[in-house]
Amino acid sequence: MSVGDALYTSVAISMISFALFWMAAFTLWWQMHAWRTPETLASTRFDRPDGEGRLAFSLLLPARHEQAVLRHTIERLLESSHGDYEIIVIVGHDDPETSAVAEAAAARAPERVRVVVDHHEAKNKPKALNTALPHCRGDIVGVFDAEDQVHPELLAHVDHAFRSTAADVVQGGVQLINFHSSWYSLRNCLEYFFWFRSRLHLHAEKGFIPLGGNTVFVRTEVLREAGGWDQNCLAEDCDLGVRLSSVGKKVVVAYDSDMVTREETPGSLMSLLKQRTRWNQGFLQVYRKKDWRQLPGRGQRWLARYTLMTPFMQAASGVIIPLNFAVAVLLDVPVGIAIITFLPMITAMVTFVFEIVGLHDFGRQYGLRVRFVHYLKLIVGGPFYQVMLAGAAIRAVWREQRGRNEWELTSHTGAHLAPISATAGAGAAGASTAIREDGNQ
Repeated sequence: MSVGDALYTSVAISMISFALFWMAAFTLWWQMHAWRTPETLASTRFDRPDGEGRLAFSLLLPARHEQAVLRHTIERLLESSHGDYEIIVIVGHDDPETSAVAEAAAARAPERVRVVVDHHEAKNKPKALNTALPHCRGDIVGVFDAEDQVHPELLAHVDHAFRSTAADVVQGGVQLINFHSSWYSLRNCLEYFFWFRSRLHLHAEKGFIPLGGNTVFVRTEVLREAGGWDQNCLAEDCDLGVRLSSVGKKVVVAYDSDMVTREETPGSLMSLLKQRTRWNQGFLQVYRKKDWRQLPGRGQRWLARYTLMTPFMQAASGVIIPLNFAVAVLLDVPVGIAIITFLPMITAMVTFVFEIVGLHDFGRQYGLRVRFVHYLKLIVGGPFYQVMLAGAAIRAVWREQRGRNEWELTSHTGAHLAPISATAGAGAAGASTAIREDGNQ
């Protein structure tokens, strides 16, 4: 190798190493935002409700081929202690199995449950939500997924949060629970833990937030003013958060381990890959829409760029870090340059330490027994999980370039559900006539 080539290689390795180091350092710092001080951690929780619930809720429950879990979710929602809410289940006109479950629930609790039919030929979640939006009677629109396990006191806490903070949007916590199901489910659960427990609070504080897909509540007039959800976006939740942030709407995030909505991880690695592909492609679509450019602050716009491109940068780093390390070991580079290449490895090791601590805290907060084998799976599975993320990012770019925007549905089996009480929803079951509303758009 000539002197010029060696110099060029050294400079390139150094620049890549520093870039990866700072990217990982920023991500780690933001990930640990909620744990900076005891006061910061305490401020992320819901305040205790004052018992004066005044807001009415319209809870949207889009369900497609979810007959295995839908009944349980509706029954959990019917256990809510809040006095003023309606549940609107959105089903497809071509999904008789899920429709039958929804209709049966509406017959059992007609004062609470209504069914709206989505007649779009090509189905997706934002189309279903937009179909139901004109039928919402409440002051607040809340969104849940068909497999959600919702706490009975959640609506009371959200009601108080809206009134005490004058928020336009309240984002509650969502947590995957079945960490023991597979090696990747453990990492998937921990991702949700850090994202909803900490990272989203930083975004709300900075005035730019990609909302989560469920347990998100928006004032009905604000949502209608925004035109509902973008039915062509594969990350309609992120898009809505970006659009509302860009026009200055106030978003409050609250996380309480007792109040979180519990969910399950995708049932297979391929299902997880497709889910991540959809999210990554959706983030790319939101980035290209450029609504984030309306944010007033330069720091907000920088955070928006970084956040919307993070899935791709993280995926790339998972591939580049070992390659960078191999180049430093196998090629004849100066000792100083070789040392610089280890900077990303240092942040990776620190991240592993925080992940181990986070897994312990996750188990403690949710009363789950975390064993030594789980810590081992967390560490050993890290590189393989990064490969999966890289594959999902590459697949997302490929699909976006080819105009492939069809919705790849994530199936659910109820792996996170506790046994259903025999009396679940009994208090809401007595009622009068069922209402069925067909939404044609």
